[in-house]
Amino acid sequence: MKKIITAILAFTLFQTLHAQKGFKPIFDGKTTTGWHTYGKTTVSAGWKVEDGVLHFDPEAAKNGQGGDLVTDAEYENFHLKLEWKVAPNANSGIIFYVNENPQKYKNTYETGLEMQVLDNNGHPDGKITKHRAGDLYDLIQSKSEPVKPVGEWNTAEVVCKNGKLTFVLNGVIIVETVLWDDHFKALVAGSKFKEWPAFGTFKKGKIALQDHGDNVWYRNISIKEWNTMETTTGCK
Repeated sequence: MKKIITAILAFTLFQTLHAQKGFKPIFDGKTTTGWHTYGKTTVSAGWKVEDGVLHFDPEAAKNGQGGDLVTDAEYENFHLKLEWKVAPNANSGIIFYVNENPQKYKNTYETGLEMQVLDNNGHPDGKITKHRAGDLYDLIQSKSEPVKPVGEWNTAEVVCKNGKLTFVLNGVIIVETVLWDDHFKALVAGSKFKEWPAFGTFKKGKIALQDHGDNVWYRNISIKEWNTMETTTGCK
C-alpha cells in the first residue's frame, strides 16, 4: 500500500510541475487511455500499467498480444519528455511521425523516425554504429552517451519544430539535425530504410513505444505542442 501511495504522489507532483511549463501528460499513470496497439483499436495484453509505469512484458505478449503502442493523437511540432529503463539485453525505441495506415505500412518504423532505447552492453545492436541508446536509429550517431546503467531510469526528450530535431538524454543534447532537407534525404539513402519510400517523410504523426520482444518500462510521459522553441534544452 505504501508503494502505491508513493507512486500516486510522485505522479501527481509530476503532473503539477509539467503543467506549469505547458506540458500535458499523455500517460495518466493508471490506464492506457489515449493509446492503442498499432493497427488495432485496443491495447494488447503485452502492455501493462504497473504502479504508474507502462511495462512491456514479453511473456504476456505471447499468442499475438504484442505490438507497438501508439498514441491516438497525432503531433506536428512538439516537445516530448519521458523516462525509460530496460532489462538486461533489451531493445526498444521511441518512434515518432508515425503514419498509422496498416494496410500500407505494417510497422511503425516503416514511416516513423526512432530514438533508440537499448542496453548498449548486452544487446547485439550495441555493437553497431548508429544503433546505440539515444541514436537517431540508423541515421545519426549520438554526440555523447550519457545513458545510465541497465535497470536505472533515463530521461529522454524529443524536440521537433519546423523540421529541426533535437534529442536530449539525461539533460545532455546528443543529436541535432534538420529533417527533410537534402542532407536528411542523403542520410536515408545511405541507411537500411532506403527501400521504403515513405520512411521519414511525414511531418505530422503518432508517437510509438516499440515492442522489440524485451522487457522495457516507460513512465512520466508528457508532451508540449510548440508555439516557440524556447526551452530548457536551448533549442531555438
